[in-house]
Amino acid sequence: MSNVELRPARVFEQFAEINKIPRPSKHEENMIAYLKKFAAERNLEVQEDETGNVIIRKSATKGMEHLATTILQSHMDMVCDKLVDVDFDFHKDAIQTYVDGNWLRAKGTTLGADDGIGCAIELAILDSNDIEHGPIECVFTRDEETGLTGAFGMKSGFMTGKYLINLDSEDEGQIFISCAGGINTTVTYDFTREDVPADFFFMQASLKGLNGGHSGDDINKKRANAIKIMARFLYMEQNKMELRLAQWNSGKMHNAIPRDGKVIFAVPADRKEEAMADWNVFTAGVEDEFHVTDPTMHWGMESVDRQQVMPQQTSRGLILSLQALDNGPLTTCQDEALAYMVETSSNVASVQSEANKVVIVASQRSNVMSNLTNMANTVKAVFELSGAKVVQNDGYPAWKMNPNSNLVKITVDAYKKLFKKEPTVKGIHAGLECGLFSEKYPELDMVSFGPTLRNVHTPDECLYIPTVQMVWDHLLEILKNIPQE
Repeated sequence: MSNVELRPARVFEQFAEINKIPRPSKHEENMIAYLKKFAAERNLEVQEDETGNVIIRKSATKGMEHLATTILQSHMDMVCDKLVDVDFDFHKDAIQTYVDGNWLRAKGTTLGADDGIGCAIELAILDSNDIEHGPIECVFTRDEETGLTGAFGMKSGFMTGKYLINLDSEDEGQIFISCAGGINTTVTYDFTREDVPADFFFMQASLKGLNGGHSGDDINKKRANAIKIMARFLYMEQNKMELRLAQWNSGKMHNAIPRDGKVIFAVPADRKEEAMADWNVFTAGVEDEFHVTDPTMHWGMESVDRQQVMPQQTSRGLILSLQALDNGPLTTCQDEALAYMVETSSNVASVQSEANKVVIVASQRSNVMSNLTNMANTVKAVFELSGAKVVQNDGYPAWKMNPNSNLVKITVDAYKKLFKKEPTVKGIHAGLECGLFSEKYPELDMVSFGPTLRNVHTPDECLYIPTVQMVWDHLLEILKNIPQE
């Protein structure tokens, strides 16, 4: 990655180093080792907790020792997704980046700017000796993307600062002061495969090219969900003819809207032409439905070899459930200050077929915990009706808005001073670690902001380069204005 046009250079230099380090969720060992080595080489205090979170402490600039300690926090893992035809091993290979105008992208994979750019900003501050700041604690949490493991496992007392700036938001000029809580739902259909009569014909339906996106931040943008689209077609066909499901594979990550999928099914041979004609009509209608949000849909229908299928009751129940499943936004926030924001939503994220089972993952979000429970129970009930086994995790809490936040005022004032305009102060429908921090550190004053990212959790992820300089300048201004201890 060339740093010629990338500013601030010190941040992009750190980001380039980070992207050499494989760091899939739950496999952050290389990143942890790098952080500890980084601190040791600069004689900075470093500590790793039993969960694998890393904190690096830096003393105050001379004359600013009286300021309260500020925590800068990012997560070290990244969502690992790639284009189907790209040969890439996220456990071994370095992310290959390139500049596309004002955007930084990766070659066929996720960029890792969520939240590698936040980590890079922290490391750039730790590596600098010309920045004015009080005592700083730079915190790097692990496994944020698949379970918030680091934030869950962090014990009280690991961080000691009074103010926390989370660098994991994705719209420059927007300062986040609240986030949704969430629950993951895992559904399992267990079965023994069986043969179908000799006169059945096997077909594979496929869909790719959808935009997908983050299941929190993008859930209100009417982007097509590959699983729900396939379910619609299969439901219509099984109401017309006998249909047996063999395979269904779509989606990869629990926190992403699925972008593609393949389904193998069988129908009586004398109905195959009818099924293909229905597919053509159906796909044309869906293309028109999503012509704004997903203009590059690619459809496929082809014959495939015979294979064993799911039992009829399982096949039918699975299709019925995925058709009935509530998906997308459920409600918007009632509080006037957050009325623009989705309050509660659900996203069916993946369907994966194995030899004798199908596993479905869906995620529910809300900044109202009682409605989060309601949404999760709604999803659970749909699958229970069809005889599936349903397991839900304990979830993570919402981060409630603090109307008396001193840090919010400092952050807003710094932004107005630098850029001569008002920032947007808002909540976000995505999950941030701030919710968990607020439980363990109830007195902690927090904000979240970061440079502009688009299409996170997809191979189209990109970072708007000019906003990194803006976030950097903003952060340095805040650090100079942290109150006294």
